Amino acid sequence: MAKKDNEQKFQFALGKENYILLAIGFAIIIVGFLLMIGGRSADPTVFNEEIFSFRRITLAPIIVLFGFMFEIYAIMKKPKAEK
Repeated sequence: MAKKDNEQKFQFALGKENYILLAIGFAIIIVGFLLMIGGRSADPTVFNEEIFSFRRITLAPIIVLFGFMFEIYAIMKKPKAEK
C-alpha cells in the first residue's frame, strides 16, 4: 500500500486538450486586437474618418469577445480521464 502512495503521478489541473484550446483562444483574441490597429492620420491636424470603420468598431470587438468566451469554454471543459 505504501508503494502505491509513492507512485502517484503529478497531474495538472487541466488536460492537454484544454491547454491547446487556451492557446487557440489566445490567438483569436490577438487577431481581434490586430484588427483594431490603424486609422491614424499622417497629419495630426487632419481628422481621419477611417477610425470609425466597420472593422475597428464592430468586427474586432466581436472577435475579441468570442475569443474570451472561447477561453472560458477551454477552462471549463472537463479533461478526458487518462487510462
